[in-house]
Amino acid sequence: MLVKSFPFRIGFGLSFTGAFLSIPLVFHETTVAWFNQNYVLAELPPATDLETWLEVGTASWGWMEPVLGTVSFFLLCMQFARAQLKNLGIRPYFNWQREHRARNLCKKFPQYDPDLLSMYSKCDRLAVPHIMSD
Repeated sequence: MLVKSFPFRIGFGLSFTGAFLSIPLVFHETTVAWFNQNYVLAELPPATDLETWLEVGTASWGWMEPVLGTVSFFLLCMQFARAQLKNLGIRPYFNWQREHRARNLCKKFPQYDPDLLSMYSKCDRLAVPHIMSD
């Protein structure tokens, strides 16, 4: 089931990594200077104006705010859309995945009752539950 849960794991990994990378990309002077030199190419203030992490954040905010703001608004809208789908009882990708898994199981074991196999497959978890799960 590791392959079936791979998209969920990738989503978690990317969002977790992005969350922690955003902090040094805004407030850490060395990271800001490197990112500016390699990707932004804007003129940074003199070193005397970058003495505190807040001053570094002020200097980098000009190019980081549009990216962080757009990503934040996108995630907010996607969260709202997901909540509405959840209110309607719709889980498009997960339901497609369960149906696909049930069809494959019925094809693999045609000697067994397809309804029973399908119900069993739909009840099985995609990943092994962890201690932190509900």
